[in-house]
Amino acid sequence: MRRGAPQDQELVGAGAPGRGSRGAPPPSGLVPVLVFPPDLVFRADQRSGPRQLLTLYNPTGAALRFRVLCTAPAKYTVFDAEGYVKPQSCIDIVIRHVAPIPSHYDVQDRFRIELSEEGAEGRVVGRKDVTSVLRAPAYPLELQGQPDPTPHPGPPSWTPPPTARHFPENRHPQLATSSFLLFLLTGIVSVAFLLLPLQDELGSQLPQILHVSLGQKLVAAYILGLLTMVFLRT
Repeated sequence: MRRGAPQDQELVGAGAPGRGSRGAPPPSGLVPVLVFPPDLVFRADQRSGPRQLLTLYNPTGAALRFRVLCTAPAKYTVFDAEGYVKPQSCIDIVIRHVAPIPSHYDVQDRFRIELSEEGAEGRVVGRKDVTSVLRAPAYPLELQGQPDPTPHPGPPSWTPPPTARHFPENRHPQLATSSFLLFLLTGIVSVAFLLLPLQDELGSQLPQILHVSLGQKLVAAYILGLLTMVFLRT
C-alpha cells in the first residue's frame, strides 16, 4: 500500500455498510466531527483484549461517508473502517489493539476520522484526529520482550489500519473551582435541552420557541457525555 496524504489511502474494511438516507442535499462548508471519547486508552490487561468503542455523530441533515486512518495500522484492527452515517444519527466503530507488547506501552499513535459527501469522489467536509495509547498492566506480569523503546520522532505517516472495542481511561488534573462551575452550568443547560420537546411534538404546553430539533438534542447529549467523563476522571 502506498503512503501519502490521508485522502490518498485505500481503506480495507470489514464489509461495506449500507448507505444512509439520500433525501437531504449534501452539507455545504465544513462539518464538525463529533466523536466520543476524544482520545483512546487501551489497557494491556483487558480480559477480552485491548479494545475501545469510538462513537461518531452526524449532526447534519444529510448522510455522510466516513473512513478511519491510522499512523500505525499494523498495531490495530478496525471494524467498519469506512461506511456511511445517517443524518442526525451516530455509529459505533470498534477498534482493537492487536499488538499489546511491552515495546508498545505508552507509545502514542493517532487515528484520523474523515467525513465526506456521499459518492466515491465526494469532497472531504470534516476531519478530526484522535490520539491512542496502550497502557501497561496495572499489576506486574511476566516480561514479554524488550524494554520500551523511545518513541520515534518525526511527522506521522497516515495509513489505514487493516480492518477492525471499550471505555477510555485518561489522566487529567483536578478541576479548578471556576472550571468546575462552568462545566456544571454547561451540564445543566445540556440536560435542559434534552428535556425540551421536539419541534414536531404535539400536545406540548410549552411555547414553540422552546421546542428544539433532534440535531440539537444529539449535540447536547454529546456535550453531556464529555462532561460526565471529565467529572469521572477528576
